[in-house]
Amino acid sequence: MKQKSKLLINLSLLLSKPTGITIYANNVFPYLKSLEPTLLSSQQYQDFKTYLVPNNLTPEQGTKGHLNRLLWTQFKLPKIYNQLQASLLFSPVPESPLYSKCRSVVMVHDLIPLRFPNKKSPLTPYFKYYIPQVLKQAEHIICNSQATAKDIVDFFNIPAHKITPILLAYDRQHFRPLDIKEDAVTVPYFLYLGRHDPHKNVPLIVEAFAKLKNNSNYQLWLAGPTDKRYTPKLIQQAEELGIEKQLKILDYVDYEQLPILLNQALALVFPSLWEGFGFPVLEAMGCGTPVITSNISSLPEVAGDAALLINPYNVQEITAAMEQITTDENLRSQLKILGLQQAKKFTWQNTGQQTLGIVQDFLT
Repeated sequence: MKQKSKLLINLSLLLSKPTGITIYANNVFPYLKSLEPTLLSSQQYQDFKTYLVPNNLTPEQGTKGHLNRLLWTQFKLPKIYNQLQASLLFSPVPESPLYSKCRSVVMVHDLIPLRFPNKKSPLTPYFKYYIPQVLKQAEHIICNSQATAKDIVDFFNIPAHKITPILLAYDRQHFRPLDIKEDAVTVPYFLYLGRHDPHKNVPLIVEAFAKLKNNSNYQLWLAGPTDKRYTPKLIQQAEELGIEKQLKILDYVDYEQLPILLNQALALVFPSLWEGFGFPVLEAMGCGTPVITSNISSLPEVAGDAALLINPYNVQEITAAMEQITTDENLRSQLKILGLQQAKKFTWQNTGQQTLGIVQDFLT
């Protein structure tokens, strides 16, 4: 009787404070359970075989964590693969050992460091030299949108037939309309959710809010990790525009608090210059919160006809969309209904089962 093929799932980079990649990995790997995988993780998971790996391989340890993980991936992972007699590695990021016999299916979330290169960032050489090699030797590539699939073809010359876009999803039990009466906010606010990196386009949100008529009646809340490189500039910008009292910087918001924050917002303003997928847009729609977002990259794939789509390079368009939200109650109601309908199309079951199908195809 032939021994059953073995699948390894690389969970070595999962964070304790979940961001997009961790949310993706945690929601997808349970759907691969029927393949009897072994999880490579620094913690045990009930009902799964786990091979314990060091707990210093994540972005939480900064650049050192990334470097530790790359060295571990290159030199330790092939030994684990051989030791466990594995026949396939599934990685929720585009990482696998180079020049080894490890067969892999990998996931690509975006190629933003190539679209917006930063000479000082170690991510630039990582995306320029390491990732193309990983993708060329992978058995197959999964990505999270048609926009990312096109980037993989355009940047790396990878044939399209080797790539399968599978849209992601959200936690519909968590992100849903809430009936909030107590502690309701007294000043209506626009909300941005995400990091302060340049491609997120946060300065344009601040500028657009400053141009809003009667903006003294509203606030702008920025939720997401602050960054000493960018956040002070946003505060300075708000001071120069005279809206510093209306700008509220919340830093990282606990997962439990996000639905409350989204439910009470006038609208999510998310004019990112590029996204591989765009979780905040989907989570906002799931809460019935109106969305203003970009008409480029993957964001139209996520928002469909359920959001106000704007040119993220045009500050007047962002202001005009905010203006519509503040003045048109019918539009707000319509966007709530359309957003809830659109969000229903995205389930982790769909994402998980499509991923299972791909991984199964390459598990020999």
